[in-house]
Amino acid sequence: MLDAIGVKSVEELFVDIPADVRMKRSLNLPPALSEMDLKSHIQELALQDRDFEESLYFLGAGAYDHYVPSVVKHIVGRSEFLTAYTQYQPEISQGYLQALWEYQSLICLLTGMEMAVTSLYDGSTAMAEAAMMACNITGRNEILISNTVHPHWRDVLVTYARDRDITIRTVEYLDGVTSPEVLASQVNDKTAAVICQSPNFFGCIEDLKQLARNAQAGGALFIAAVNPISLGVLESPGVLGADIVVGEGQAMGLPVSFGGPYIGFLATRDKWLRRTPGRIVGQTVDHEGTRGFVLTIQAREQHIRREKATSNICSNEALCSLAVAVYLSALGRQGIQQVSELCLQKAHFARKTILDVPGFEPVFSQPFFNEFVVRCPIPPSELNTELREAGVVAGLDLGKYYPELEGCMLTAVTEKRTRDEIELLAGLLKEVSA
Repeated sequence: MLDAIGVKSVEELFVDIPADVRMKRSLNLPPALSEMDLKSHIQELALQDRDFEESLYFLGAGAYDHYVPSVVKHIVGRSEFLTAYTQYQPEISQGYLQALWEYQSLICLLTGMEMAVTSLYDGSTAMAEAAMMACNITGRNEILISNTVHPHWRDVLVTYARDRDITIRTVEYLDGVTSPEVLASQVNDKTAAVICQSPNFFGCIEDLKQLARNAQAGGALFIAAVNPISLGVLESPGVLGADIVVGEGQAMGLPVSFGGPYIGFLATRDKWLRRTPGRIVGQTVDHEGTRGFVLTIQAREQHIRREKATSNICSNEALCSLAVAVYLSALGRQGIQQVSELCLQKAHFARKTILDVPGFEPVFSQPFFNEFVVRCPIPPSELNTELREAGVVAGLDLGKYYPELEGCMLTAVTEKRTRDEIELLAGLLKEVSA
């Protein structure tokens, strides 16, 4: 290889790397194994893990154990779809481009918006991109975000804003939700957008309609971050007045898989079409009048001057978009509503059952969807440590993110959890806490 590239030695290959940052020791690796021994070692390591099929999870906080219909894997696993290739050449990509166009159309139907994009990495970056988009539209440089938005998402927003001279201000919550009156008092002539999440990080349902009105009264855009499964029973944010809707699409056909790959969605009004990040697939006709699909409005850094680009979102999310489209198409309107209703009903049954256990107390009194917060008689971390032996994860310890909620646990319930599993959780909580 060195001869082929015209380099005399490995040292010459790395000559551009300063000597003081080079590693001057061997890699800290164990001795090499044969293929057979290595396979046995990997299998031993794998047996130490437990997945959702082997354990009982009531852990949510942005990643949810929903049932994925088998048709999703069958479709996305087909050779004509299983690729990370970006569909730049419409003449050979009509099938995939149509699937992405249908994904965008389905997201519009779900959110109540006029147009949607594809190719956003995840919910957190979709929200951050929406915030940058709002600053671009309004010419303002301040973002007001509710403290009930997912803490990790807020961290990503801060990272995006750090080098863009954008100020991030936080609105504190009252009884688990954002107060429209408090928010209205903090909107000013520098506020480009207000961001709220509903159901929020605590699972509580926000008053998006009034929050949107109060934000827009101050000249700011309103960005709603939503759980798409909740829209089977809740009014769409577009109808409630949102200017931009974002969210995480993992719940729609993607497994919980070590944090990814996930997919962010973003939908907005037609008038801001040219301000959106990511890719847009458009429907058109050729010179013979035949329907066709193309990438359109490509105001991204590889198509125009970088300083005028709306976004630097580059990696292709088409396969994840396809999974979402297949999931939504397979379930249909009634299926999504049924899944949503099951999540709602089972979560309320779980909360009541847990609160019947001595020592567990409610924290918020607001309506909620599929997640809720309870105060535990012993630290949630200790509860989870004890329950792990039984293959159960009861929820998320909120003290790490909200010091005022030390001793509180966020528990999630999806349509997959059964009555027996919920009662098993309550029984284990009673046994451990006693």
